[in-house]
Amino acid sequence: MQKKKKLFIFDLDGTLVDAYRAIEKSLNFTRRLLKLPPVSYVKIKKNIGRGDKNFVKTFFPGANAKLALEIYREHHKGALKKYARLKPNAKKLLFILKRKHKIVSIASNRPAAYTHIIVKKTGIGKYLDFVLCADEINSLKPKPKIIELILKKFKTNKEDALYAGDMDIDLETAIRAGVDPVFVLGGSSRLSDVAKYSDKKVVRSLTQIAKIYA
Repeated sequence: MQKKKKLFIFDLDGTLVDAYRAIEKSLNFTRRLLKLPPVSYVKIKKNIGRGDKNFVKTFFPGANAKLALEIYREHHKGALKKYARLKPNAKKLLFILKRKHKIVSIASNRPAAYTHIIVKKTGIGKYLDFVLCADEINSLKPKPKIIELILKKFKTNKEDALYAGDMDIDLETAIRAGVDPVFVLGGSSRLSDVAKYSDKKVVRSLTQIAKIYA
């Protein structure tokens, strides 16, 4: 029988929230402004999750990268407010976890300012005990520091926590931190992308996380 958990840590983009359209709008707005052709939604989705600096640099190599990041970030504030939305069953999962008195946290590579725009827009703040972003600790996933700090904050043992995400780097982060890795289908990585992580639990619906671990 699967051990029940006390601390539930989630990635944000592609896991609890669908902000792909907002990201696509901001990236292609930036490319138009800099006289470049648009990039496909599919290609954009595959490159998300490693921080916005790395994401923008992928599509603007060289001298344009710094200017592109400035344009992208300014546009993205409005795009998130308009296009970001919760993934199916995200609010139901968070409600169940809070009702069961679980600790719920976000660990994201997205910069804090933009993470909090999403949290406010989607109304999930009331379900969260803590939000930690990579830019606040100067450490991007898959380095495990972000998970380790959350464990320390809530004085929780590794075996009493999990980290759920939609990408290979989320599973890598969980494993390096020593917590249970949960892979949420439907995000940026495909199941074939995470085949090497044999200890992961795979879920198709977010509410499965509550059924298994809460």
